[in-house]
Amino acid sequence: MIYITLSIFCSVTVAVLLKLAKRYQISIIQAVTYNYLTALILCFLFFKPDVSVITPAAPWPIYISLAVLLPSIFLFLAASVKNLGIVKTDIAQRLSLFIPILAAYFIFKEDFNNLKFIGLAVGFVAILLTFIRKNDKQSESNKWIYPVFVFVGFGVIDVLFKQIALHKELPYTTSLFTVFCLAFLVSLIIVIVMVLVKKIKLQLVNLICGIILGLFNFGNILFYLKAHQALAKNPSTVFAAMNLGVIVVGSLIGILIFKEKLSRLNYAGIVLALAAVILITLSQIYAV
Repeated sequence: MIYITLSIFCSVTVAVLLKLAKRYQISIIQAVTYNYLTALILCFLFFKPDVSVITPAAPWPIYISLAVLLPSIFLFLAASVKNLGIVKTDIAQRLSLFIPILAAYFIFKEDFNNLKFIGLAVGFVAILLTFIRKNDKQSESNKWIYPVFVFVGFGVIDVLFKQIALHKELPYTTSLFTVFCLAFLVSLIIVIVMVLVKKIKLQLVNLICGIILGLFNFGNILFYLKAHQALAKNPSTVFAAMNLGVIVVGSLIGILIFKEKLSRLNYAGIVLALAAVILITLSQIYAV
């Protein structure tokens, strides 16, 4: 369980760093660029990918899609944490698992049992309750769009990574290295354009934040993979512990440390989100 605990810690720390970004005037896109450079280097050192096996036959459309989506979703993640807090953003990210599950049903024609259907229904209600806001101002009500993008974005990214995993001709870690490399290049192009066109300055604080962000971002991936290796016969345990852990720890930090205000309906949404993850996990265990 040590790997799961470390993965949860790294995942929640990323959200905390994004929460603190505004306070220290961090440029998110610059930090994200350095983040992918750091993750790229760590991926090379830890996984030692064999880049020679990357050929034109590799799933390049998926690689390129991920290269664009990953830095983009980081920006929406940061905006969601900034505007709606860690609690709601973490729930949106974790409940994004519904998208690959729905893809499995409608696209890959997998059989679903009643527990999974119930879990999806509960999760849908959880999303609605979690994002309800008392403030009806137009500027405030529009902020729900950020966690929606987080929800959809992470769900699509999960589906694309699963597609890469099915590409048996290439090791998964080599594909991961390729995606990080392309994501860094996309982020770098955006930063260069901003520097040349908008005259944005490169600052040392963004480099430092980006490196720290990259360490925890990569740590989340590394420990999650190691948890699956250590508990190879119990993948549902890893799945449940990771998702439940992030929702619980993220909620506690958001409420206790950052004093994020939630309504009773929001709290009900958190409880239902936990219930949804448990139901979906049980549906995997008891799948026929």
